[in-house]
Amino acid sequence: MRSVVAGTFDVLHEGHRRLIRRAFEAGDEVLVGITSDGMASSKEGGRAPIHLRRRELEAFLCGMGKPWEVVEISDMYGPRDKMDASDVLVVSEETAPNAELVNRERASRGVRPFEVVVVPLVAASDGGKISSAGVLRGDYSREGRSDAVRVAVGSLNRVKVEAVRAVMERVFGSAVIVPVRAGSGVPDQPWGPETRSGAVNRAVAALGDRDLSVGIEAGVFPTEDGLYDFQYCAVLDKGGRMTVGVGPGFRYPDEVAALVSGGMTVGEAVERLHGDADIGMGQGAVGLLSMGLLDRKALTEQAVVAAMVPRMAGLRPPV
Repeated sequence: MRSVVAGTFDVLHEGHRRLIRRAFEAGDEVLVGITSDGMASSKEGGRAPIHLRRRELEAFLCGMGKPWEVVEISDMYGPRDKMDASDVLVVSEETAPNAELVNRERASRGVRPFEVVVVPLVAASDGGKISSAGVLRGDYSREGRSDAVRVAVGSLNRVKVEAVRAVMERVFGSAVIVPVRAGSGVPDQPWGPETRSGAVNRAVAALGDRDLSVGIEAGVFPTEDGLYDFQYCAVLDKGGRMTVGVGPGFRYPDEVAALVSGGMTVGEAVERLHGDADIGMGQGAVGLLSMGLLDRKALTEQAVVAAMVPRMAGLRPPV
């Protein structure tokens, strides 16, 4: 028996996890639909690109112990061949009306209806349901906790925000991540020491009343053998302590370096050469140039970890 569950899975929160677990209880194998970027863009607020959403989803599915398959969907009906061969549809209380529409469409084609399993919504500590929008606003952690450590990120860029979330959850176990629009105080394309300054400025501007704030800035560094990219991260706490780290660097191809040296930003240069106008919000220049072997989120996580290293001795491991 095959069960089906689907969603945007933008920040995989506890509500998503329970929905998926129920799908694995209901079927011997599970088909998991994840909305395309086009379909997800109609949802409330910004969304993480599908490569980030899918990676996090698949990491969770790997621990489920039964066969599964992830498919990209562009509507609620999913790929007809795979859906028609499935038996159980698992939905939340919120999306239960869609199950009726799906079964009505199946009936119109002479396909037997799904057995529908409805999973109750999961409450957050504020009494409302856990939602991706609430997690992204910084109302609570992905587990629905508002009492977790509160961390501001001096950027609305989802790649930076999710990199900080991934690291802080490994450090603290649970974390409320609050994206904040914060200026870097440096040019759009930082060079050399401007990069560190930009990260520090973002952290200072973002802190507010949170426990920690994080500023992240990538910049270019000319060396004897070419132009390198390094990413700095600054972490500030409410006691005023600042720690700074830098991630691993990589050398830009000569054609990119020439355009950047001529006054373009890295994003503009990559768009000119490769036609990707949304490189900063997706895999990043390093993802495109490394053919997907390394993406911007992974590179950013290394910088965040480096900035947290001086603080580790005073922290207890998450329980």
